[in-house]
Amino acid sequence: MKRSVCSRWLAVTLYALAMAWVEAAVVCYLRTIIGEFDPARPAPTPLPGNLIGAEMIREVATLIMLGTVAWLAGEGRRSRVGAFLLAFGVWDIGYYVFLVPLTGWPHGLADWDILFLLPLPWWGPVWAPVSIALLMILAGSGWLVRGEEGTQPLSWKAIGAGTIGALGAMAIFMLDALRQLGEERPLRLDQPPADFPELLFGVTWMLMAIPALAVWRRPAPHRTGR
Repeated sequence: MKRSVCSRWLAVTLYALAMAWVEAAVVCYLRTIIGEFDPARPAPTPLPGNLIGAEMIREVATLIMLGTVAWLAGEGRRSRVGAFLLAFGVWDIGYYVFLVPLTGWPHGLADWDILFLLPLPWWGPVWAPVSIALLMILAGSGWLVRGEEGTQPLSWKAIGAGTIGALGAMAIFMLDALRQLGEERPLRLDQPPADFPELLFGVTWMLMAIPALAVWRRPAPHRTGR
């Protein structure tokens, strides 16, 4: 029996929210163990090496889980990509929302956070990944809700703009780690960057917004010959 669009959208959203709570709870346990809840506080206690390795594997496992539920929820290539983007965006925002009652952090959207460890540590203020997650929810909902026939393939210009924007945002998040590699010194996970290039990030965000908005364009009507 074919599932309704609303039921698939709701299932993906609920799954992502459940994942967000699980991750927030795990972070709460880890930070309780080391006795600190703010990852960007001065001179934080470094995580043991075995926990860092486990965290890297957990990041990969999380992506696999998101990809799997997207494959199950979608009914075609575009709707599956949409389900993945929707799940990722809801999971990311839900994670920060659930962290507040569990740990009292973040105190605000300007707080620094370490976002990922692969392939290098990603640092950014909370508002940055949240703003990208909103674009992912927008684009993902469009592809999942409207389906294969209700959306048209993205133009190469939109794909190019989104790709450049995404790669640029990733480079910004990893900029401090890239600098450390250039200086041939060990990567530090206990100290956030001194600043964040907000203007440059804004440019990358606008590039990513191009395909996110293009998803909602209605396909051109079919013309019938006389």
